[in-house]
Amino acid sequence: MLFDGIGDFFLHMLEFVSELESWQQIGALVLVSAIPFIESYLGSFIGILVQMEPVLAVAVASVGNAIATFLLIAGASRARTAVLNGRKSADAVAPTKRRQKVAKYMDRFGVPGVSLLGPLALPSQFTGPTMVALGASARSVYFWMGISIIAWGVLFGFFTEFAIRYFG
Repeated sequence: MLFDGIGDFFLHMLEFVSELESWQQIGALVLVSAIPFIESYLGSFIGILVQMEPVLAVAVASVGNAIATFLLIAGASRARTAVLNGRKSADAVAPTKRRQKVAKYMDRFGVPGVSLLGPLALPSQFTGPTMVALGASARSVYFWMGISIIAWGVLFGFFTEFAIRYFG
């Protein structure tokens, strides 16, 4: 039942973008790709399905995803700095089970691994700010999330174009 809702949402986004003039589709795809779980990978998919050039679809979807993710990372970084500046010691933060679990993955895979593998479980708009909130360098998170956003967009764009050419 949850999948039906997600599928319907995706179809609505596809329909929204497809009904626009080609020049309007660029702006719409930027907005759609800023939505968690759509991101650069499904944004690229949508762009190619509405017959955008694959390179353009990947670029536009990546920009939309990056804008949303980077704004949230910046907000998390500012919030962390404000909280830590308001405390006598950063050690006063009581770790929750969820925070410990994410920290464990950060220790195991680092910012690059969590950035690149994170989209398999959570949107980049969640993983990026969470890594910063846990103490990862915002600069490192920006860099690796940017790489991840582009890589996932290219991967899905490639497979979408391949599927359309050979199976469509």
